[in-house]
Amino acid sequence: MTSISLDQLHPLEVRALRAAEEGSVTAAALVAHHGFNTGQCNQAFSWLTRKGLVEEAERSSRVEYQLTEVGEGQQKEGTAEELILRALAAAGPQGLPELAAATGLEQRDVGSAFGGLSKEGVVRMDEDRHATLTGDTASSERVSLVRSLLDQAVTAPLDEAALSGAQRAAVESLSRKRGASRGVFRAVEEVAVRYALTAQGRSLREQLLAAGLTGEEVGALTPDLLADGKWRSVSFRRYNLNTPTARVLIGRRNPYGAVMDELKDKLISLGFEEFDGPLVETNFWCLDALFMPQFHAARAEHDVYYLADPTHACEIQQPYFDQVAATHEDGWDTGSRGWSYRFDRDFARRTILRSQGTSLSAKQLPTARVPGKYFGVVRCFRPDEVDATHLPEFYQTEGIVLGEEVNLRTLLGLLRMFAVEVAGADEVRYEPGYFPFTEPSVEVFIKHPVLGWMELGGAGIFRPEVTKPLGIDVPVLAWGLGIDRMALMALGLDDLRDLFAHDLDRVRLRRQARAETAAVGEGSA
Repeated sequence: MTSISLDQLHPLEVRALRAAEEGSVTAAALVAHHGFNTGQCNQAFSWLTRKGLVEEAERSSRVEYQLTEVGEGQQKEGTAEELILRALAAAGPQGLPELAAATGLEQRDVGSAFGGLSKEGVVRMDEDRHATLTGDTASSERVSLVRSLLDQAVTAPLDEAALSGAQRAAVESLSRKRGASRGVFRAVEEVAVRYALTAQGRSLREQLLAAGLTGEEVGALTPDLLADGKWRSVSFRRYNLNTPTARVLIGRRNPYGAVMDELKDKLISLGFEEFDGPLVETNFWCLDALFMPQFHAARAEHDVYYLADPTHACEIQQPYFDQVAATHEDGWDTGSRGWSYRFDRDFARRTILRSQGTSLSAKQLPTARVPGKYFGVVRCFRPDEVDATHLPEFYQTEGIVLGEEVNLRTLLGLLRMFAVEVAGADEVRYEPGYFPFTEPSVEVFIKHPVLGWMELGGAGIFRPEVTKPLGIDVPVLAWGLGIDRMALMALGLDDLRDLFAHDLDRVRLRRQARAETAAVGEGSA
């Protein structure tokens, strides 16, 4: 192990080592008692871990739900369901447009809220297509449950562990890790890590205590120090003349880029054709063509960045525009009843940054061959909160397989190939999922040695409401998986931010170590 001298310690590292009690330290303690902020904690622990002075001893996580601005407004003014029930109780049966005007809600929000109340049996549509109460009183168990949660969250965030099953289901349906402006609750995951000092770390801590280092030493002589004479009384950091200069590597491949190239080579060798498309997309191709209703709560799963200029596309390709619109309204020729609302063509032309790669799969269908296999490596954008497994821009591998004989077993085999051969996972599991555009739907998870079970993405078989309006009448397998998370596993990393860090040496070394470990395992087998 390389010996570390006191001169090689940054002030943040000195302060973190001094703060260690009984051989361990946490970020929470540094923030609460030693004036650190979260970024300083992350930096100090990253440096100390890399130098072998601390190591992760314990990791725990908890999720809490905080009210967003939308949630605060609903707590004060009422939820969409509450407003609808009040309006129906006060004025009797009304059409959805009249309800929107009476409540001040957008029509799509009225439709979504009415759908939930209708499933609960609280409201219904009468013969005149007017919303009406089914009973004498405007009461709803879910509305009462949400009201109690809103009132509780005003005083303090809701701890997931303290919620009942019904409460947790209600909060999760209203919460967003991204796009907090549209969610009622903001889901915040807090990960607490306790770091233990290694033998070298304990030895170095004793040395810095004996030397009287505090971490407050001044690193640069400034004009202010000279002007007021404080330079005479402050302690200065010693220069470390043995610090190595940074290496300059020319022509080396980025490890993350190499993972994406290997993925492309794998799929092309299996006979897939690659597709691509623009970063700027429309609501139509990104969401409408995938049978996601314009009023439905499922839209909130794909919060997007809207363009300020141009705000709308000039036109949408025909006859697909008309056929998709008709499918939403009454099912068209798909055998479905559709969503029974008036399709907003202007909203469909609204321009957005591509939020999911499945938009390219939809655009490929009108020109796809049967049988056929297609894939893309697609850059996507969502207003995610940055953490170890989320970034506001990310890469997905998106693909479709068309054919009379393809089925769910075919799809599961493809998903396992991604998880094992690309990500290098040893443990894989599948769970039933829900997506408005596939049935059946499945989510695939891999087990990361540090982060635990991690979702790679979703997949399924496109519904006829997606394929028939776009000219396809055979089964179509579809998937959208996070390449960033596959690379996290393949490169032996535990934080997505490392994929885009300037320190590529660390990424290269971690990948080399993982490759050597895998080679040893194969040799033993």
